[in-house]
Amino acid sequence: MAADDRLEDDELARRLREAHRRVRLLPAAEKDRLARRYLAICDLAKRDPERAAARLDAFLAALDTPRSEENALGD
Repeated sequence: MAADDRLEDDELARRLREAHRRVRLLPAAEKDRLARRYLAICDLAKRDPERAAARLDAFLAALDTPRSEENALGD
């Protein structure tokens, strides 16, 4: 049984899969930086799911923010 099969109903796992899908669709220039951040969240989820969920919230919010606005905020 694959790991995804066991976690199908897990909210954090579902949101991580959605974030992965969104990062995968980004242009190469943005994808590398955001993929590293995504992997750090996945690693954290193994040890501290609650903190990972909070970081995932911020990550998804950043994905929803147009890049020009993010630069204005000092990224």
